Amino acid sequence: QVQLVESGGGSVQAGGSLRLSCAVSGSVGNIGCMAWFRQAPGKEREAVATIVGFDNTDYADSVKGRFTISQDNTNQNNTKTILHLQMNSLKPEDTALYYCAARDRRCFSISGTESTSFPDWGPGTQVIVSS
Repeated sequence: QVQLVESGGGSVQAGGSLRLSCAVSGSVGNIGCMAWFRQAPGKEREAVATIVGFDNTDYADSVKGRFTISQDNTNQNNTKTILHLQMNSLKPEDTALYYCAARDRRCFSISGTESTSFPDWGPGTQVIVSS
């Protein structure tokens, strides 16, 4: 089990950038997949980006080419790491509450990545993009 806390959300105009971070602590060495999800008002929570093993990444079509997920190296005891989401060329439709999540099983395709398969979640950080 891990604990996650997001930061970096805010308000930005369309075309701008934001960098979200997620502080991860606990049994980091057992993590098989980490992901960023988002949920807009009245919509279902959707997977935005996934990462496996630092460099195996996948993205939703709606953010491909604009968002980049990355993970810092873990500490020596494998109990801490930081997950990032660099968001460029933001659009009003990117407005949502953004969450980071982790699970012990690997992710193979973002299209098959369901939020219900992730047991560990952060509280979320709000992103607002104005036109």
